[in-house]
Amino acid sequence: MTMSTMSVSLTELSNIFTVIAVILCFCAMLLYITRYAWHFYRNMMVLRVNGDDMVFHHGSLHQVTARIPQMNMMKVHIPFTFKLLETSKSTYSELQYSVSSQVRYRMHVYWGVNIKELHVCLWRPWAALKELCQNGTLLNDHYQQPGPQLHKGPHSDEIIKLSLPAPLDLGTPPRLCYPVVIFLLRVDNEGDVHPDETVALINVVHIKDSVCTLPTSILAQYLKQANGQLSCLKQLYLATGNPGNYDEDNHIPLALAEPVNGDATMGQTIVCPTSDDSAIWNSSGEQLCVVCQYFPLSRALLPCRHTCICASCFDKLDRCPMCRGSIKSYFCIRGEEYMPPIQSMPKNPQEQHGHLYNWLDSLNDALIDFLGFQR
Repeated sequence: MTMSTMSVSLTELSNIFTVIAVILCFCAMLLYITRYAWHFYRNMMVLRVNGDDMVFHHGSLHQVTARIPQMNMMKVHIPFTFKLLETSKSTYSELQYSVSSQVRYRMHVYWGVNIKELHVCLWRPWAALKELCQNGTLLNDHYQQPGPQLHKGPHSDEIIKLSLPAPLDLGTPPRLCYPVVIFLLRVDNEGDVHPDETVALINVVHIKDSVCTLPTSILAQYLKQANGQLSCLKQLYLATGNPGNYDEDNHIPLALAEPVNGDATMGQTIVCPTSDDSAIWNSSGEQLCVVCQYFPLSRALLPCRHTCICASCFDKLDRCPMCRGSIKSYFCIRGEEYMPPIQSMPKNPQEQHGHLYNWLDSLNDALIDFLGFQR
């Protein structure tokens, strides 16, 4: 009878030992997971400082790569300005535009230019274009009527009037000819021009007529560099209007020049300000971010080309606040020295916590050492 009682007692105790063993294993596993989770938390903490993702690692602060890639841009100076004058007489009989230049140049005007032949001409190397310009065979007679050809030195804004006595035969849309194309070609010695400098500005102008009733406007502006690069100028849309007292959309202080080739990537795009770009590139702050209305706008969004946001607000958005289009990339139109400096974290993480926190951390290390786990 005594042996039977002892057997029953041992059986009950074995169940208790099993429960205790399971509890101990569970606690050990919990401590193990907690230890490594805390190790990761302590050594890799993601913060957001001024809208930017930061990583805190072993007491130092590192900035995380931006979610949206930044395009590396190159500032290229354009020595020419060209602007149509919005008057009631913008017709074939009287077309008015304003031109300024900081260099000596030739101006060639052609009426009724064949579209295909124009683009073939634009793709020629600069040396070949310059030779054709000197020989008077720039478009090789692929136009209906020639316009004036002027040779000028540097000058400020000058109003030029064009008139066409005989009408053009442009046909019905879609037309194969541009109404008028105006070349501004730089005149310099070959060794005086840097390969990246602008040597030509080609302006394609539409003129309203009875067949095509679209308003008179600039259809396209092409930029030619001495190295042969051909780009199409596109305006940037400023959220608070064009600075510098410019009223026309066709003449703005800052434009975007996108290379005209099929395999061009956005990284090849260049920024091309004119000589009157101080209102955009200064640090006076008249142009404010549309989101915070505090910092000056400094980033142009692509592909929509809206220039409306500062560096602080940029990383909080994935869509343009003006058109709600997706932001694929961006570039800076000015320095961002206005951003407050990022405060560095203390070298010793224990300086940020109280005594209770440090005591619990020490207790956790002691338990890990007691259980035999590696820290």
